[in-house]
Amino acid sequence: MLRIAGLLVAMMVNGGDNKEATDRLVPESWKGNPWGPAAAKARANGQLPPIVLTPSMKRWDRWGKAVLKEGDIVFRRGDARVLFGYFPFSRFIANVSGSPFSHTGIIAVEKGEPVVYDVTKAGIRRQPFCVWVLDNTGPFGVKRLRADWRSKIPTIIRFCRETYEKQVPFDYVLGLDDSALYCIEMTEKAFRSAGLKLSEPVRLGEMERVSEFPICMFAFRHLSPLRIDQKVFFPGNDRHGIWSSHYLETIHPPDRVGAARPSGRSPTARGSARS
Repeated sequence: MLRIAGLLVAMMVNGGDNKEATDRLVPESWKGNPWGPAAAKARANGQLPPIVLTPSMKRWDRWGKAVLKEGDIVFRRGDARVLFGYFPFSRFIANVSGSPFSHTGIIAVEKGEPVVYDVTKAGIRRQPFCVWVLDNTGPFGVKRLRADWRSKIPTIIRFCRETYEKQVPFDYVLGLDDSALYCIEMTEKAFRSAGLKLSEPVRLGEMERVSEFPICMFAFRHLSPLRIDQKVFFPGNDRHGIWSSHYLETIHPPDRVGAARPSGRSPTARGSARS
């Protein structure tokens, strides 16, 4: 199925500006990963302007500080588009795989602030949580390691930081080796570095709802260089993927109403934010 994925993902680079909402916080003059180590250093020395928080970002910032803990996995649905912005790639992948989500990241707490390590086509990123959440366009969720396994968190965070410093490239062909990474793969491999296998990859042609999207699947088979039998990691749902892992407990369930937004009155996550 993912044959078209490779083609469509490649088109993401060439059609329109196709920028993440968070990338638009960075001046056009900046070249390279706007949320990588070089950009972090540039913000620290004044070469890049500081991030100015909007009222919504301030609410997310309070929410993140009250709820999130190191090692949490944050899930969201993005709005990555291809074919010059006409094909909603993130929505398609989420729908065909039967997941509310299309993207994951891992929380670290640095200088008292929750930050997210993840991957986009720009490379490995580290963003304040209140910035990362700007790219959410639908359901949002949070999972946390169960108490018996939380001693593994330092190893998981070390993997994220080392991968970030190395700036491992984005995996446009969605392979399973370590030469390049896509977002779900980075999350999975960070936990595997600590001996925790959260999920198994799924063959593209065996995604849960593949039969409901015959036209798109036909395009995938005939336009993409990827194979229909290729295995890929997915955010998943209660039955498969990272979301289903028995190592994890739900801190914030999927918001199926639309883009998740914290209330103005100190939002808290369902399921014991302090557990």
